[in-house]
Amino acid sequence: MANYFIFPKTLIILLCLNSVVHPIEALSQPWSLLDAPKEILQNIIRDPLSLSLASTDFGHIIHQNPVAIFAPSSTNDISKLIKFSNSLPIPFTIAARGQGHSVNGQSMTNDGVVVNMTELNKGFGHNGSSGIVVFDNFVDVGGEQIWIDVLHATLEKGLTPLSWTDYLYLSVGGTLSNAGISGQTSRFGPQISNVLELDVVTGKGNLVTCSTKKNSELFNGVLGGLGQFGIITRARIALGSAPKRVKWLRLFYNDFSTFSGDQEHLISVNGINETNAPNYVEGMLLLNQPPLDLSFYPQIDQPRITSLVTQFGIIYIIELVKYYDDNSKDHIDQEIESLVQGLKFIPTFMFEKDTSYEEFLNRVHFDELALRTQGLWDIPHPWLNIFVPGSRISDFDEGVFKGIILKQNITAGLVIVYPLNRTKWDDNMSAVTPNEEIFYIVSLLRTTGFDKLEAFQVQNQQILQFCKDVGIGIKQYLPLNKSHEEWVEHFGLKWETFEKRKAQFDPNKILSPGQTIFN
Repeated sequence: MANYFIFPKTLIILLCLNSVVHPIEALSQPWSLLDAPKEILQNIIRDPLSLSLASTDFGHIIHQNPVAIFAPSSTNDISKLIKFSNSLPIPFTIAARGQGHSVNGQSMTNDGVVVNMTELNKGFGHNGSSGIVVFDNFVDVGGEQIWIDVLHATLEKGLTPLSWTDYLYLSVGGTLSNAGISGQTSRFGPQISNVLELDVVTGKGNLVTCSTKKNSELFNGVLGGLGQFGIITRARIALGSAPKRVKWLRLFYNDFSTFSGDQEHLISVNGINETNAPNYVEGMLLLNQPPLDLSFYPQIDQPRITSLVTQFGIIYIIELVKYYDDNSKDHIDQEIESLVQGLKFIPTFMFEKDTSYEEFLNRVHFDELALRTQGLWDIPHPWLNIFVPGSRISDFDEGVFKGIILKQNITAGLVIVYPLNRTKWDDNMSAVTPNEEIFYIVSLLRTTGFDKLEAFQVQNQQILQFCKDVGIGIKQYLPLNKSHEEWVEHFGLKWETFEKRKAQFDPNKILSPGQTIFN
């Protein structure tokens, strides 16, 4: 999440010279940087601070020690590094790292090389002029670019990508390697469903342009492929007209079945009448655990909200957004009234904000700034993100929300829960979901001190074990499975295809070792 690897070019040159001029100590692995061609050595960084920063991530849970950081200035540099690794009797592993926002070491490598993608900031798009180039109905974006910059570039042309993540300071290549989900996913699909074309450097070092019609095996493999088949260096992303403002609602429920029923109703509207459909649907929990974050709500209403949470233990909140612009502002209130008509939220517990489109999309960044000032950002994040089949979400509520989280004396942090439509996902892609038309994303987004980390990790395992014991066929999003058997189970019917694609595009198993799938 933090931008760990932004170095001035002069500093990079000095660090590289220091690494090249002075003898490199003997290394534990059966290869040496001294064997590397000069064009690779000039982009190598080995100072202790950089290596230390690359040995951890946003999660601050897993630590691995790379041999070096690679700062590419072009796609060809990445290709040369990968080809050099493949030329060795025992290739070294390579981890592409954008913003380092992973929480379980997915962007790390032990005794390998971390590619600092933030240095790859030019050479893409029309005539190779920029990392972000906006066209009439799509944008070409370097894989190292972050989504907030994509938003700014497209808004200048009155355009916008349709599908987002909740946090915009993430790299394009990073989110597309997972799926990229948010409240727009139920309407527009995950981010991977909005990609038209990719440039990828494969695990063989080949630069390949791919799409659904050209090199489709690589295209489908890379999208949601956890970095196993190639490094994304350019993505062509579909655009639509950008709204100017949003109506942002939160509706309160004290009954889970009513809450989930209304959520599923709202996302079903997308398939009936796209014009009147909500643009964003998410959900969250307010638990009777301190601290209770009520900053969204008017101060005058905060005492009665606190009383409601105390009375019921858990309050479920639907977060609902409708976009509008100058042409629709005169009837946006009527559209909101139509959207909420028939919803069974607690009377008088509907809260509304009116804000700009950009401010809404970038809302988490404001929370980030506050957490940084409190020293609550660069500490452990034992997150758990899972997809839960819609048919079992009530069982999950009883067994996990009420049976584990509410009963244990561990602050849950931010708990997000909302349904998605499987028809919005392309099953040819690597991303894995439950095999049901409706499934839910449940995200437990915790922050804790190192002294309490183990308690959260134990609780995460209890949740996973509960789902296994009662037969809830969950799939982890941003998964970390430790054994070969667990990965086979995770991919299910997709495993054979996934394994064949690995053999085709990264036969020496060089890329993305931090996922622990093949390494």
